[in-house]
Amino acid sequence: MTALENLTKLLSRLPGVGPKSASRIAFSLIKTPKDYNRLLAEDIATIQEKVHPCSICGSFTETDPCPVCTDTTRDRSMLCIVEQPQDVMTIQASGAYNGLFHVLGGAINPLNGVGPEDLSFGKLLERIEAGSFSEIIIATNPTEEGDTTALYIRHVLKSHPELNLTRLASGLPIGGDLEYADRTTLTRSFRGRVKL
Repeated sequence: MTALENLTKLLSRLPGVGPKSASRIAFSLIKTPKDYNRLLAEDIATIQEKVHPCSICGSFTETDPCPVCTDTTRDRSMLCIVEQPQDVMTIQASGAYNGLFHVLGGAINPLNGVGPEDLSFGKLLERIEAGSFSEIIIATNPTEEGDTTALYIRHVLKSHPELNLTRLASGLPIGGDLEYADRTTLTRSFRGRVKL
């Protein structure tokens, strides 16, 4: 196997990168200045030493606790539960939320052998017991696994009637076209309809 074939094969193992994209990236790297490639290689080689989960929320950080958990200007009465660390970054980038986060580390998926014991529900319950939250926002993905996880969270927190449990709305995207919406999205949109 040539160096180019090997690089293409390695790149194609990245999420969302198929063989064609991997090939384009590999050819692009050949044309890129060596200094850039060297910096890229160094950053890839050391990323796991520099970035780790926050001991409080589970989001990726270089400092522990993370900047979100230590930010005193955030609304500490709200806790947003997400599946993955990248979900925190996505919500943060939107600017729509200023509370705290809790990363589960995935979603319940019995077919793939992922049960509640494999996720950070224990730490979630500890945080809720120790904190003074008034609202828990469930921001799991609108998938079967995400819905199952949301239902499990509701079940686990039923002993906390003082908490306002909410779930992010789902349905048609802004600018979306009905003819391209799938059946599940349309069903969710009808269920989640609001009064004008």
